[in-house]
Amino acid sequence: MATATQADNTAAPQSALKKKSDVKTSSLLKGYQTIRQHSEQLIANLSAEDCALQAADFVSPAKWHLAHTSWFFETFILLHANPDYVAYNDHFQVLFNSYYNGIGEQFPRPQRHILSRPSLEDVLAYRRHVDAAMHALQDDVIAEQAAFITLGLNHEQQHQELLLMDTKYNFFQNPLYPALLPEHKMAYSHGHKTIEFVEFSGGVKTIGNDATDGFCFDNETPQHNQYLADFQLSNRLVTNGEYLKFIQEGGYDNASLWLSDGWSALQTSRLRAHVKKAPKVQAPLYWVQKEGQWFEFSLRGLIPMDPHQPVRHLSFYEASAYAAWAECRLPSEAEWEVAAGQGHADLLQMFDVCWQWTQSAYAPYPGFKAVSGAVGEYNGKFMCNQMVLRGGCGLTPAGHVRASYRNFFYPQDQWPMTGLRLAKDSE
Repeated sequence: MATATQADNTAAPQSALKKKSDVKTSSLLKGYQTIRQHSEQLIANLSAEDCALQAADFVSPAKWHLAHTSWFFETFILLHANPDYVAYNDHFQVLFNSYYNGIGEQFPRPQRHILSRPSLEDVLAYRRHVDAAMHALQDDVIAEQAAFITLGLNHEQQHQELLLMDTKYNFFQNPLYPALLPEHKMAYSHGHKTIEFVEFSGGVKTIGNDATDGFCFDNETPQHNQYLADFQLSNRLVTNGEYLKFIQEGGYDNASLWLSDGWSALQTSRLRAHVKKAPKVQAPLYWVQKEGQWFEFSLRGLIPMDPHQPVRHLSFYEASAYAAWAECRLPSEAEWEVAAGQGHADLLQMFDVCWQWTQSAYAPYPGFKAVSGAVGEYNGKFMCNQMVLRGGCGLTPAGHVRASYRNFFYPQDQWPMTGLRLAKDSE
């Protein structure tokens, strides 16, 4: 989300960019084909009009995601590794560059929705052009470029998750509440299970990825030691029903529960609602109240809110306020990673339901150094004013999660599939 992830924010692999990969070319190209095909499968239920929607500056059209992920392979691999490669369209270097200043100019992100051309058909033709060129690369070139190909595939998986989250937000603006994935199943609920806290011992703990066992992004490195006090994590995520009680007991009106910036953002949303008739923040993003009953907008459209399902689409400010109301706190990212790495049987919903807010600001690990060149723009320049999330969500592609994965969003963001796990200091 990358996945994940802040939209367009991906990270370079620490180890792979410094040495050749020993990945077999046939296996790499098979993975390439599978992941690229999956991106197009995600729009199977969408029209060309659906794929052009952009309801806010912070989301992107599905069509743009499909083109940008192809731009990545064309820009960072084909144009460098194959002297005979002919770019599909020189204008695409600007239109589908997300934020790489080292590459050149970018088309303004808030205006991506005005690009009726290239059409969806042209974007899909662009993908076919890039795919054919990638499959035509010689084995020695693929081996030489294996690190960047692997990075590009993980980047595309992040955008698969973002495509779904963005389109969900776009569809939510439609009073028809259309379904994106009519057959999508909600997460298995553990909401009937009493929320309990699992104890973990502190001490000096090893945090981060050593970049020697499979792919990782550079923001997961370097591995380092960190001291933790004894702590506790809740055995499951907070549910809709539990969060509804927070609302009913005045959680959105109690300034003492909110961080200062969160309370200011809450009041700003209320002022805008009064002056501009804009929606105000008073519940998770996709909750809709009709005739006294709560509904939740999902990938299957508008459905009755299930009190036993995990609450989704909370901002960091909302998660923090709820934790204070529950006389708990949010976990640090180090606590979350240590707990996840132990594989404790009582810890449920760690990777497959919601990205979980932590109390940790997104900052470089001790000793972090961005790689040289444009690809070094992946992560370092975003390590400011954002908060870390851990785990994964129901939209995260299979195999794209690990305990060391650091996702990050702005604290006011509700549109990602974010949730809430509680933490406590040990007695």
